[in-house]
Amino acid sequence: MLSDRILFTDAEAIVIDKPRGLPVDPPRNGGPSVDGFIDELKLGFKMPPVAMHRLDTDTTGCLLFARNPKARKVFQAAFEAGQVGKTYLAVVDGVPAEDSGTIDLALAKFSTAAAGWRMVPDEGGKNARTHWRKLGQIDGNSLVEFIPETGRTHQIRVHAARGLGCAIIGDPVYSDRDNDPQQPMLLHAWKLKVPRGTKPAIDVTAPIPDSFGLFLDLVGEG
Repeated sequence: MLSDRILFTDAEAIVIDKPRGLPVDPPRNGGPSVDGFIDELKLGFKMPPVAMHRLDTDTTGCLLFARNPKARKVFQAAFEAGQVGKTYLAVVDGVPAEDSGTIDLALAKFSTAAAGWRMVPDEGGKNARTHWRKLGQIDGNSLVEFIPETGRTHQIRVHAARGLGCAIIGDPVYSDRDNDPQQPMLLHAWKLKVPRGTKPAIDVTAPIPDSFGLFLDLVGEG
């Protein structure tokens, strides 16, 4: 139940820890979604909350909802102004050559009838910028902190694979490896900070999934 995954709530906002495998919007071919369970998050309000951003189906972690139209405008303005702070954790396939850096790689949507769509690096695409920091490594894989400056579709996944040269473990689209279908994608929306003018900012951290295994021990070290 989504109501059991609430990390923060007040009269303006709700933040949940979105589970893996649940898209935010209803899939075209049907099936469960966050939107389909939205009534669980009314919490006594007549109007259902509205998701202010999106997480990929297999990405876990912080997902923000506005509980009224006024809050929706405030949060939307914060997103558009680049004032919302988002921090992700991912386990990537390989070890980056540097310990930290910035990936500045414009992205565009590319699609074919056979393979469907994906995001690709494209100088003519929308600008996309991500800061990253390696927190540690185990057996040739690395735990990396990603802080996106922009919010493009699949930004972190493409930047990891094509900008960093180390795809996220379990990524079914951007990894060049044949992934084990039982291997979850190890990308987690770890922290979210949303300014609210004179009110205290929403500042939330979502617990890291057990699927990160031994890499959980590296978080404190980083």
